[in-house]
Amino acid sequence: MKFTGKVALVTGASRGIGRTIAERFALQGAKVVVNYSSNEKQAGEVVEGIKHDGGEAMAVQADISRISEIDKLFKTTLEAYGQIDILVNNAGVMVTKPIQNMTEEDFDRMFDINVKGTYFACQQAARHMNANGRIINFSTSVVGAMFPQYSAYAGTKGAVEQFTRQLSKEFGPLHININAVAPGPVGTELFLQGKSEEQIKHLSGMNAFGRLGESGDIADVVMFLASEEARWITGQTVRINGGFV
Repeated sequence: MKFTGKVALVTGASRGIGRTIAERFALQGAKVVVNYSSNEKQAGEVVEGIKHDGGEAMAVQADISRISEIDKLFKTTLEAYGQIDILVNNAGVMVTKPIQNMTEEDFDRMFDINVKGTYFACQQAARHMNANGRIINFSTSVVGAMFPQYSAYAGTKGAVEQFTRQLSKEFGPLHININAVAPGPVGTELFLQGKSEEQIKHLSGMNAFGRLGESGDIADVVMFLASEEARWITGQTVRINGGFV
């Protein structure tokens, strides 16, 4: 029960990697805020599962592309639990298209959620997070590769990596660690959607172990970065990809 007495806020936690992270924190004793944008049913299922296993959690709807909604998310968390110790900025969207087909709407949506949402959630953490807090942002291993059709998406995550680095010097005096994780291909429902068996096989073969990552592979590293054992790590991006890049 490593996180007993802690409050963990996980954005985009109604499914996939975010859900696994939320469930892991609860199993290790944290009170968990399961943020979701639109899927109330799935977020409720996550919370019910946590409570069934003896944990404590609540679901909070907020669209993190809007600063007012981020403010609401933090306010609701503080009203319910009185503190915030861990922030996992997991929520994100990915649109992959050739540059000729990328629309302004696609571009703005990715930057609003992936970059603005993450940045201003960090701002709220700077205002409200307890000392010895932990922030874990989400990048992607594609930043270290060169994939056609991923330019705008990789650009959003490159921005996340840079302000994670720069903000470490602002969060240090507050006794808060901030790091990023950069997963490679992970076999979530969202990732697999629309991909052929041939594409999945190809992506699986691009790492050292010949398989897609699993949500638990990512959650394990997030748990470490949120722990006391990671107290001397800040401003870093950890690539979790089995040797993908």
